[in-house]
Amino acid sequence: MWLNRSGIFMMFCSLTMALLSCIAADARESLQETQASLRAAIMDLSERFPEAYLRGGEFLERLTAFEQRATTWPVTAGERKRFEELRREALLAHPLLAAHPLLFVTRRQYKPDHHNTETMFQTGEINTNSFEGGGALRVLELSPGGAVRTLLESPEGIIRDPAVHFDGERILFSMRRNIQDDYHLYELSADGSSLRQLTFAGGVSDIDPLYLPGGDIVFSSTREPKYCMCNRHIMCNLFRMTGDGANIHQIGKSTLFEGHGTLMPDGRILYYRWEYVDRNFGDAQGLWTTYPDGTGHAVYWGNNTQSPGAVINAVPVPGTQQVLCIFSSCHDRPWGALALIDRRLGVDGVVNGVRSPSVLRTWPESALDLVGEGDFDRFNWDTFMQVTPKYEDPFALDAHFFLCSRTVDTGEKTGLFLVDTFGNELLLYAEGDENSPVGCYDPMPLAPSPRPPELPARSDFSKDTGYFYVANVYEGTHLEGVVPGTVKYLRVIESPEKRSFTHPSWDGQGQQAPAMAWHDFNNKRILGVVPVEPDGSAYFSVPAETYVYFQLLDEKGMMVQSMRSGTIVQPGETQGCIGCHEERRDAPPLERVPTVAALTRPPSPMTGWYGPPRFFSYTREVQPVLDRHCVGCHDYGQEAGKILNLSGDRDLVFNTSYNELWRKGIIKAVGGGPAQIQPARAWGSHVSPLTRALQAPHYDVQLDDESLNRLLTWMDINGPYYPEYDSAYPDNPAGRSPLNPQQVARLAELTGIPLAGQLGHGVNQGPQVCFERPEHSPCLGNLKETNAAGYEEALQIIRDGMNRLATHPRADMEGFLAAPAHQQRQDKYRLRREMETRNREAIRKGETLFDTD
Repeated sequence: MWLNRSGIFMMFCSLTMALLSCIAADARESLQETQASLRAAIMDLSERFPEAYLRGGEFLERLTAFEQRATTWPVTAGERKRFEELRREALLAHPLLAAHPLLFVTRRQYKPDHHNTETMFQTGEINTNSFEGGGALRVLELSPGGAVRTLLESPEGIIRDPAVHFDGERILFSMRRNIQDDYHLYELSADGSSLRQLTFAGGVSDIDPLYLPGGDIVFSSTREPKYCMCNRHIMCNLFRMTGDGANIHQIGKSTLFEGHGTLMPDGRILYYRWEYVDRNFGDAQGLWTTYPDGTGHAVYWGNNTQSPGAVINAVPVPGTQQVLCIFSSCHDRPWGALALIDRRLGVDGVVNGVRSPSVLRTWPESALDLVGEGDFDRFNWDTFMQVTPKYEDPFALDAHFFLCSRTVDTGEKTGLFLVDTFGNELLLYAEGDENSPVGCYDPMPLAPSPRPPELPARSDFSKDTGYFYVANVYEGTHLEGVVPGTVKYLRVIESPEKRSFTHPSWDGQGQQAPAMAWHDFNNKRILGVVPVEPDGSAYFSVPAETYVYFQLLDEKGMMVQSMRSGTIVQPGETQGCIGCHEERRDAPPLERVPTVAALTRPPSPMTGWYGPPRFFSYTREVQPVLDRHCVGCHDYGQEAGKILNLSGDRDLVFNTSYNELWRKGIIKAVGGGPAQIQPARAWGSHVSPLTRALQAPHYDVQLDDESLNRLLTWMDINGPYYPEYDSAYPDNPAGRSPLNPQQVARLAELTGIPLAGQLGHGVNQGPQVCFERPEHSPCLGNLKETNAAGYEEALQIIRDGMNRLATHPRADMEGFLAAPAHQQRQDKYRLRREMETRNREAIRKGETLFDTD
């Protein structure tokens, strides 16, 4: 027995020694890698800054001496300390760090919310109470001792998004003094004196400011109040003003978020945009560029990348064509992996199913394996939530050395780090001890910087239209099988912003609050259809500052291909493209430019679609066609209606025909589709069973051209239902039902149908209620025979809904009137737009108007 115990003990000792040996080997290898990284950094700095990095030779000698001493293992604690001192000393001797202090802010990490853009917690909004104050604007001296000076403190507020002027003498930033305040822009002298407030509007958030070369300022703001379509949170667009806060006007018009603008060396603005048209919400956040006057908005990188779901907070890398950014997630804070990308090697993270070489590297290195598409469990919009440590607020010193905020342990606390391409990551400063909840963010040298060229304005506020041209619609990708001559028309569609929200939602592709469509978030307004010339060119005018997208149509008016992002033009701007989904890094062939047929004639105007442009309403545009031609047979009580019911009876959320066509797969629309560009004719009328039924002989049904086109067009614009986001019943199920939650629950109890569990496309069992003809409501079933009293009570609940709709029509009915809360939001929107118009008029007249509270 003793021998067995002894054997076990000896085995345990052997395994322990082997484990310790492995740990020691790993530690030795890690130390050797750290030594190699430091040597590479010292040699790089010595080579690039021979007259400024004067101690490079000394650092290398000290490093060599340490490496010789470190051959004996284990290395003593004293030796390790001396190595870390050498490492810090050598890296902080970088001339761009040694000559100037670092500016940074302290605050707690923003509380978790719906999306990485949700950091404002604006007054009067759904998440105001998530605001947590206590912050400061500080300066860190990187000389020995590392003294920290406070320039400005806000004990109950937050200071964020600092930017240093080109002369290094002024600091621009956003500050909110307390939870009752909102974010406004301020400017401060570099020594902490001469604080002045630049913006004053109440009930809006002004964040992410940057100086322009000519003295103006661009920033992100909620001054056009709009909400994310997949939830209930306020969004931002890009705005511009003079350096003293006058003549504020909007230069970005996408329907969701435009943030963290930064200047590129050529004078354009690089920013991130979150927007989705006919695609899912989660991976629709990439990098874009625009000229400082808001002309020329264009995709830069990552618009069709599945993972990462968000590409944010990008900054140009000096002396290169690379960009440093954060690969983040949809439902996270604005942090994630630090990434270095080169657009010359690709404009997305994945090309043909393979990770693009445009992603040069990531920190941590393992995050590179999270860039991809296909397997949704592995590559999705929240994949980068698993990254650790987490990086935020990058700043590129040069091609190899970067500043950033980074978590210092497994929690949320962040410190200031110096990161380089050689493998070094050095903690520069952290606030308080490890238990302090206050982190450090937005590091940058408090120093002069190169001033990019000042680009002239190209917009003309005396006009209210702009112009688009397409040189050749057949140039580009995802047009396989589309032969020249196929495309006859181009349709222009507006995707309007969401100006109000409800708390209950419909589960489409994400939370529609309120319900808008079966599987998509957008409402639509068809502005017009214009001709495409035989050579594939088109030239047309559009209302300025209107968020639009385009579709290619064949001779039957059926969609061949569709954009799934939006674009705008400023007043008087002309914007063009080579083709449709063309290679964005290409220039048009020179021999083609003089021969573009559409450019030899005046631009085609927007003429509407069977009348003036209007919000698309299924019950107004489509249901009348079904009523005239189909409902005679396809109705409740009819045999054909048991197969496909096309009646217009409204149910809890939509109406019968809409539910049936979507739920039974009679139409094939993309809904909130994938990030990837879809092939030509992959969805819409060309592949929908409904089209085949309409075009084949069907008893004696004969559709006139307009009726057929209305149905085809509805399928091609992704099958929308409601014309607007406002609701008459914002507190009821899906934000649309005339029955309140208690009535729906009681009706479900009486009928045995889980009505509350059907408020989504994936779980819906079909229309259960008919508010126009309550006795036809499918949920009643055979209740009349089995429970007469229950039948009468259930029928009365539905009749109550019918009566309520008669006095308070919902948004799919004539006479609709929005609930008071939604009217108030519309009033705020109109007021802000009136201010925008006033400011633009002042600019046009050469006058000056300042912000008001």
